[in-house]
Amino acid sequence: MREYRPPTDPYLTVVHSDQSLLVLDKPSGLLSVPGRDPAHRDSLASRAQERFPGAMTVHRLDMDTSGLVIMARNPIAHRQLSRLFQDRQVEKVYYAKVWGELAEESGEIDLPLICDWPNRPRQKVDFEVGKPSLTRWERVAVGDGYSLVRLKPVTGRSHQLRVHLQAIGHPILGDPFYAHSQALKAAQRLLLHATTLKLQHPLTGLEAHFESKLDLQLFSI
Repeated sequence: MREYRPPTDPYLTVVHSDQSLLVLDKPSGLLSVPGRDPAHRDSLASRAQERFPGAMTVHRLDMDTSGLVIMARNPIAHRQLSRLFQDRQVEKVYYAKVWGELAEESGEIDLPLICDWPNRPRQKVDFEVGKPSLTRWERVAVGDGYSLVRLKPVTGRSHQLRVHLQAIGHPILGDPFYAHSQALKAAQRLLLHATTLKLQHPLTGLEAHFESKLDLQLFSI
């Protein structure tokens, strides 16, 4: 188990705030919600609740993944937002820097996933009992043995993007769970960032579009 050392600068990055929702930009290395261990109390949710009492978790990002996370400001918004995520009515875009140069311009990864229970929280591909999982990807750039890819998860399984890319031979750089030793050493952190969220605003009913910039120093090819 790695020692938990969550980043504190910046302590909390608020992309958007209104009476219904919060949009936060989570750094890599910070839990989305507190863990059971008292040492894992610090999290994006607990930090947000210090500043916005009553804010509620709607979805999560892996600790190692950075990028946009939405929280609800009240129970009504929480129900509406949770339903949007459950019904796959939220458009999510991620960018990842991966091992190897992808030959195709785009594609789909349709591989069923299930928790690798003896090795949790790791997930694995399982064609017998795995849950349907679909990821669409586009190649953005290649060079020096790496690729930058744009990812659109259709389903939202735990570790889906990480396992899917590893399964096709292109693990995400810096992935402590799924990258082989060379890909792990190629980056100091998991190079997976949630850049875009589009959804129906729970108060206005209009489309809301939120963006987080990619760190070009880390993700450039």
